[in-house]
Amino acid sequence: MPAYHSIFLQDADVRVIGNIALLPLRTRTRGPAYTLPTLPPQTPASEIDPDSESYDPLDEVLSLFRANSFFRNFEIKGPADRLLIYGILFVSECLGKIKGAGTSKRDAEKALLNAALDQFAIPGEPAFPLNQAYEAPRDRADAETLRGYLSQVRQELAMRLLQRLYADGPTPSKWWLSFTKRKFMGKSL
Repeated sequence: MPAYHSIFLQDADVRVIGNIALLPLRTRTRGPAYTLPTLPPQTPASEIDPDSESYDPLDEVLSLFRANSFFRNFEIKGPADRLLIYGILFVSECLGKIKGAGTSKRDAEKALLNAALDQFAIPGEPAFPLNQAYEAPRDRADAETLRGYLSQVRQELAMRLLQRLYADGPTPSKWWLSFTKRKFMGKSL
């Protein structure tokens, strides 16, 4: 059974830096990403329809995370898949930080925001774990734009993950935390 790929692969006219797609996001975080419209009222973020104009790659990362976590191999079919891989690896890192931070929502929020704002490597830098599958940005301006975009992705993904983890009460969902030991493609950020 093959892994699940991004539905944004067929999107044309998407800016690509290195070989990562800079897709529009539904976010309030400042950054270089084009902003999508907010969700309609009374629509839970966990139940957004993929055909909605507000559906973005971060919704896709969260919905495909658990299914794709079981795969050690992933055939990359385009720039949107590279963003999906990065998002899944970041969610996996966040779950590990929550497991170690304690169970209160406040502690988890601190841990996730610190993880999102920490210094991180981008493709082309020696510390980036998937340099064999990602191209480096062409120049310094592209590198800064990519770093800003990935920072925006990390911050928004951390907040959405927190909402899903604590949707049922004051303790994190055991169903989500059960994936802390799994490593997608055997890698981590």
